[in-house]
Amino acid sequence: MNKVLIVDDELNMRLVLGAMLKKEGYDVASAADGREALDILKAGRIAAVVTDLKMPHIDGMELLRRMSELYPEVPVVMITAHGTVATAVEALKKGALDYITKPFEIEELKNVIAKAVKTRNLKDNELYLPPDDIEKAGMVGAGRASGELFEAIHRVAPTTTTVLITGETGTGKELVAEAIHANSPRRTNPLIKINCAAIAETLMESELFGYEKGAFTGAAITKPGKFELANKGTLFLDEIGEVPRDMQVKLLRVLQEQEFERVGGLKTIKVDVRIIAATNQNLQQNVAAGAFREDLFYRLNVFPIRVPPLRERLDDLDLLVAYFIEKFNRKLGLSVSGTDDDVRQSFRLHAWPGNIRELENVIERMMLMTKTDRLSASVLPEELKNPSPELPDDEPADGGKTFKAAMRDHIENVESRMIVKCLEETDWNVTKAAKLLGLSRKGLQLKMIRYHLRK
Repeated sequence: MNKVLIVDDELNMRLVLGAMLKKEGYDVASAADGREALDILKAGRIAAVVTDLKMPHIDGMELLRRMSELYPEVPVVMITAHGTVATAVEALKKGALDYITKPFEIEELKNVIAKAVKTRNLKDNELYLPPDDIEKAGMVGAGRASGELFEAIHRVAPTTTTVLITGETGTGKELVAEAIHANSPRRTNPLIKINCAAIAETLMESELFGYEKGAFTGAAITKPGKFELANKGTLFLDEIGEVPRDMQVKLLRVLQEQEFERVGGLKTIKVDVRIIAATNQNLQQNVAAGAFREDLFYRLNVFPIRVPPLRERLDDLDLLVAYFIEKFNRKLGLSVSGTDDDVRQSFRLHAWPGNIRELENVIERMMLMTKTDRLSASVLPEELKNPSPELPDDEPADGGKTFKAAMRDHIENVESRMIVKCLEETDWNVTKAAKLLGLSRKGLQLKMIRYHLRK
């Protein structure tokens, strides 16, 4: 997805930007004001929006406000004149990804738009739910694993402690960061997000710390960085494992001292920023491999929170399915009431490598395919079908169970016995047993709870 929407009341500006973006390989849509832009956003998928501030009917700030409610996943880049830079900075605090000033350098504009499109595409791999539609600190969940996650959020949110959120892609790490900020004393101050994987290595320092006018070619104005914008609030460093090693030293200093200098600047700027970082990588392995600084890892890993994958949250599966059915009923104008039993069984047997994002996509696909008011096995994607030529799914195996149910029970029995064997070998030392099994300590604890294993 690489369609960029240009919103500007000046026709020449729309034409110039459109020609430049098409030359770079983007699809382009254009609107003369915010009202027309909202109609385009409603009609199709947009990767990023580049909008002017001053426009008739609905201006750039109002468009940003409405997009934050209706299309929070779409990055917004503001275009502003020199005299309204303060307004653009305010827009950043309210959720805009970045801003550029007139007259702008073509290379600067290309970099900003490339970052915006990449941010959107990366964000598509994470579950994002509108705050008004979710429960329990910004997430859907009622099972034991979710309860532990919510408890960790509520425990750390009122503090200023640095948090490191880990978990696979699609588990909702950004939602955890938003929940921590929303439940903290800093909730009335900005939550500034930066996806480290979406920033070119050469631009990382200026993105984090800002730059002074004339610091490099194209630096026509002084621009504050993300740390400065997040003062008195929270800075969310997503994909922290992607930060280049030479930048890790400078980042460590800011975390320790809460001060920095802009690129090309001499004045030391002091800030009060709470740091939340997230990664889908194993940072301890990166430390061992020399790719991530050990001192920075321990500075970030003050309060670790692991977001469990969907396969460890099967207690939440029915709740999540119901949520997504309701969501797509509203979005698609349907009236699907639920799923058949064999669909729920297939869901429980699936490994869900794409986690909640995969579940969301599966539900949307099935709802588009179904011709009835319930989701049946006939519209299951192929990857969720597991037919056995020797024994059909609807034919009971020994004990009157279906083949899938019998296989699941067998696998769980083998897994339970293997866990008990490793626990006995380590004298019920959970840490050592987890290492033998190739699991995290938390993962083994969850399985022990699931199988009711006690010494």
